[in-house]
Amino acid sequence: MPIVVSDIMKLLCSVSQESKMKAAVKHSGRGALVTGAVAFVGGLMGGPPGLAVGGAVGGLLGAWMTSGQLKPVPQILMELPPAEQQKLFNEATAIIRHLDWTDAVQLTTLVMGSEALKHQLMAMLVNYITKELQAEIQYDD
Repeated sequence: MPIVVSDIMKLLCSVSQESKMKAAVKHSGRGALVTGAVAFVGGLMGGPPGLAVGGAVGGLLGAWMTSGQLKPVPQILMELPPAEQQKLFNEATAIIRHLDWTDAVQLTTLVMGSEALKHQLMAMLVNYITKELQAEIQYDD
């Protein structure tokens, strides 16, 4: 049976939801834009000293804007573009390729019944989120 990307994404959502994974997504591009804009305005208004002050204020504002925006990992996974979902699909299918299943519900049941498979998928997800998305993982208790 052909494996469907949406089935794997549902599985990964279930695995991450069970452990209540959240990620602090950093919007570094937006922070850099704010920093540059405030530094530019400071430079226009106050010359070189205004540029220095604008850069410092903009840096602080940019850092504040981008820190600690927690989102549930299932939400992040479902919002990924198709190319990124395909990357996750490829990594997950390498872990579960030996399972025999017919739909997403059966696949999820099989994986949730195996601590080893859950652990492997969680490790793969944590690695992907921290390396590819540059986000920090947090767990709710």
